[in-house]
Amino acid sequence: MSLSIRCQLEEQEQSILSSHACLSVNSRGRLHDEPDTCDLRTVFQRDRDRIIHSKSFRRLKHKTQVFLAPAGDHYRTRLTHVLEVSQIARTIAVCLRLNEYLAEAIALGHDLGHTPFGHAGEFSLNSLHPRGFRHYRQSLRVVDFLEDHGRGLNLTWEVRNGILKHSKGYRDILPTDTSELPTTMEGKVVRVADIMAYVNHDMDDAVRAGMIKNADVPSHLRKVVGDSTSRRIDVMVRDLVSSTLASDDGNLHLSDLMTETITELRGFLYDNVYRNWRVHNEFEKAQRIIRDLYAFFLEHEFPKAGPGECPPRPKAKSGKEEKKRHREVCDFIAGMTDRYALGLYKLIFMPKPWSVF
Repeated sequence: MSLSIRCQLEEQEQSILSSHACLSVNSRGRLHDEPDTCDLRTVFQRDRDRIIHSKSFRRLKHKTQVFLAPAGDHYRTRLTHVLEVSQIARTIAVCLRLNEYLAEAIALGHDLGHTPFGHAGEFSLNSLHPRGFRHYRQSLRVVDFLEDHGRGLNLTWEVRNGILKHSKGYRDILPTDTSELPTTMEGKVVRVADIMAYVNHDMDDAVRAGMIKNADVPSHLRKVVGDSTSRRIDVMVRDLVSSTLASDDGNLHLSDLMTETITELRGFLYDNVYRNWRVHNEFEKAQRIIRDLYAFFLEHEFPKAGPGECPPRPKAKSGKEEKKRHREVCDFIAGMTDRYALGLYKLIFMPKPWSVF
């Protein structure tokens, strides 16, 4: 009897991939046991497909990356961001002979828990929810509990670990503290690909918005990585691949020059784009929307099907019920798209013309 296609793929992985790669047959398994009846796809391919077909993934197309609800068609959204991260991560994974499907699944799922209005929404929910809020934890909550009507996507341990550990904030690009990093090399690749993607596409969007010009980037940085998005990504990826292959120690490496260059580019963006008064003003408006919606839904029912009437809800009778309500409101708002949040805010808080004659 001939081997299934999945078995053939798993055999190919064992013969082709690096010793540092995570093989599909060596997965630690899923959150909940389930029969593995698919004879076409490996477990990581199935995870990728579950993420792509989820509602949370589709909503990313209407969530802010940097510019709130942009009118222009060419600005990045959270969806195009994860696609660009996936492309960069897959390229690196192939060059390093890592598991491309695992890297792809982590990349596509890493921002499923992101709020409307980007980091403005995340900042607001972190201050409002009693236990705080981080988008990477919410992404894991989405795939574990919220998707598929509360059943979750039941992803593999490796994909879930990569999603949870993908975020780096303003910390080191390649930290020496390995507790911050994903366990698999593929997860580490996505973490760096995320930085490479947003540093370059946010700069491109800022140029498109007229906030900066390419010539504003310090000349010593442009000398290293060039002036175009494609050139910068190519140089960064090549440096990572060559430095990692040279070390061959199961960790990712960048040259000192490239580490300094990416760090300085990121600092340039913080100073000239993320903290720009135009972005900051919209950031504050978005925070106000999140705060008002959060307070409202602590006291009112959720709309049943799209924006509609939201009657008052009974007061919580215990601290446990109050905590549960905070969790429900946080999940509800975090899942909103920018346009849904704006529409709901307008419906609830803006006066409507009286229509009775």
